[in-house]
Amino acid sequence: MRCYDASMRTTLTLEGDLADRLKQLAADEGITFKDAVNRTLRAGLEAHSAPRPHRTPARPMALRAGVDVTKALRLAEVLEDEEIVREVGAGR
Repeated sequence: MRCYDASMRTTLTLEGDLADRLKQLAADEGITFKDAVNRTLRAGLEAHSAPRPHRTPARPMALRAGVDVTKALRLAEVLEDEEIVREVGAGR
């Protein structure tokens, strides 16, 4: 990771609520306003560039009554067979 010793002076216009939150952060952490801005920007940029894990939401299986889920492969075979019978019956 590169460390930059040089600072760049710039003018930044903040919305009031953000400025208030940054001032509060600086006071809570005992740091300068400038350090609060830099820390917050750095954390936001790092979070933005970090890959986000893919998550698939869980859904109920809605199984038929009497189906034993411990025999999932057999269930898959039965469902696949039923689908083949439907397709053949429909003339596909």
